[in-house]
Amino acid sequence: MQQESNFLSELCDFLYPRNSYYGQFQPEYLAFNATLQEFSQRVSYICDLQTGGKLSPEEAYHQIHLLWKQLKRSKKELKIK
Repeated sequence: MQQESNFLSELCDFLYPRNSYYGQFQPEYLAFNATLQEFSQRVSYICDLQTGGKLSPEEAYHQIHLLWKQLKRSKKELKIK
């Protein structure tokens, strides 16, 4: 069971890498950084799917546009200028 747990942990780290935050420490900045990294990762997946022919350019644009709106909403909710 431990081996399976390690595998899943390593797989998660591979699929969803996180970088350390080195900016000015404020809780809202740290939260936004995590959201921004997730946005970046998802945009990368969408681009890869579109490049590989699995998504149409219109669908890729639509999905990225929705992610952008979520990112903007997150920034507004965290009251970051």
